[in-house]
Amino acid sequence: MTGTPEAERPLSKVEVTGFEARHYDLLMNVLTLGTYPLFIRRVVRDLHIQPQDHILILGSGTGRNACLMARYLSPRGRILGLDIGEEMLAQAQRRCQKLPNVSFEKRRIEQPLPYDKEFDKVFISFVLHGFPQEERLRIVGNAWRALRAGSEFFILDYAPFEPARASWPVRMLFERLECPLAADFAQRDWPAILGEQGFGEFREHLYYLGVIRLLGAEKL
Repeated sequence: MTGTPEAERPLSKVEVTGFEARHYDLLMNVLTLGTYPLFIRRVVRDLHIQPQDHILILGSGTGRNACLMARYLSPRGRILGLDIGEEMLAQAQRRCQKLPNVSFEKRRIEQPLPYDKEFDKVFISFVLHGFPQEERLRIVGNAWRALRAGSEFFILDYAPFEPARASWPVRMLFERLECPLAADFAQRDWPAILGEQGFGEFREHLYYLGVIRLLGAEKL
């Protein structure tokens, strides 16, 4: 068994359980002052999903993103969402139960995954920052293997910045709500890291005054 020892897991808030899991969508709406639904719709548009795309979501959460993406797919397209949380998976399956081309599996995304050149897009949203760097690189490797050549990996997460020098609302977010690993993530050069892992042709979209970034990278 590889990965971060369980004693170190409290540093991360990736695995959402209990009250937070049951009310995750509502909490995100409150945290963003009601802007999250419009924001995530804009993100999904910026993915430029094609009708026949096969999409892998690493950390599918409550299924909200998967349902939005499915609107752009034809019956030839498909979405597979992976998550480790039982409560999150149950919500996702209920939410997307009428969508025959959307499915979910319980898997740890930092462990080896069985997908090889099967997908046109891999998407990870506000999950990668919650892992130590060694495990982030394993996740990036899983995305690379799952993608067909010329397909794209999308990371929706914090843009590069120095949290200690950010505006006070952002500082409060990092000091009171976020895990310590998030600041480490925001200070790394992700295009350079992804370039070392076999990706290139980067494109990005910024949201929330540049604090959040959708980074797209093509598998070379």
